[in-house]
Amino acid sequence: MTTAELALPMLPLSLRLTRPGTSDPALRAWDAADELLIEQAHRLAEGCQPRVLVVDDQFGALTLGVSALSPTVVADSAMLPEALENNGRQNPELSPPLSIHSWLNPPTGPFDLVIMRIPRQADYLAWLLRWLNEVMTDSAQLLAGGMIKHLPDRSVDVFAKAVQTDQVLPARKKARVIVCSPGRARLGDWAECWKGYEGVAGCARIEALPAVFARERLDIGSQLLLPHVIEAAGAASGETRVLDLACGNGVLGLAALGQRPGLAVTFSDVSSQAVLSTRCNVDRSFPGARVSCVHRDGVPENQGPWDLILLNPPFHEGGVVGDHIALRLFGQASRSLASGGRLLMVGNRHLGYHRSLERFFARVRQRDASPKFVVFEASND
Repeated sequence: MTTAELALPMLPLSLRLTRPGTSDPALRAWDAADELLIEQAHRLAEGCQPRVLVVDDQFGALTLGVSALSPTVVADSAMLPEALENNGRQNPELSPPLSIHSWLNPPTGPFDLVIMRIPRQADYLAWLLRWLNEVMTDSAQLLAGGMIKHLPDRSVDVFAKAVQTDQVLPARKKARVIVCSPGRARLGDWAECWKGYEGVAGCARIEALPAVFARERLDIGSQLLLPHVIEAAGAASGETRVLDLACGNGVLGLAALGQRPGLAVTFSDVSSQAVLSTRCNVDRSFPGARVSCVHRDGVPENQGPWDLILLNPPFHEGGVVGDHIALRLFGQASRSLASGGRLLMVGNRHLGYHRSLERFFARVRQRDASPKFVVFEASND
């Protein structure tokens, strides 16, 4: 991991920040949207003591930059607590929050000032704005910011339907901040909170919240992997332990349960909305199953080893596309396999995962392929 310095001369403040999970010095722990949000938050809070909420900070820059305002923090990603703890140690003069909320335990409000990173998904943005309307005071102000190239295509319409847009600040360094007031839209009135598709492999309907990948239809990578998951589950014994790693809506682990309902399956995902969605899908299809759902960036600690790990790895994080997430998960999976255990995974053909897997596993073989995706089996025996 490489440490870089974020200078905030208007405060004045300088933050030493590290982005977790990568040693690439080009991948920083902040962007220009964080800088703009921090500056505007301090301007709005000057001379008053608002109750402040930070929403979906990425790696701690935003939270540390407004730490003098004693913010409450909520984030979908399980990466933030670890990143904030690490970056807090590098900035001992600051006092970051001791605990971070997720959508598994959201804060209750009310809040006078909200500082939010605009997500890439339009539906998740709509969900956030409606939730914020429920926890903001009538006179609250919302600062919503992001890099212009990463803003959802329908973001103008999404804001217009949910909140009152008071001001669109001039762009700077290709970043934009929007100042808003609360609107009347609420989650309870929104029909698109949950979306899904009819179940596969013996499951009931599979649904997910807006932050979850491929919530409206089965993605083509998982579609290619599913027959191999079903085959492996069918050959498993009742003692087989399965991990659905980066589970999303849980479709891979659910397919394994559909083939053999007595399996012990652990679902893990960095997204708290994915964990919530998986819980609901398990309860709908397999009530009483031997299942645990874990909110974690990677393989759960102090659990395992696993006989079968299922993986459709993410290949983008915060607007950055690459294999750095998959490499981290491959290493964790290799260390977490039981003797004789195996990894079944699907990945984009152009990312060359065969070579990457050979760095971590003794045996790697291709099980299936399509023009865009490849299925691999990897083991240490």
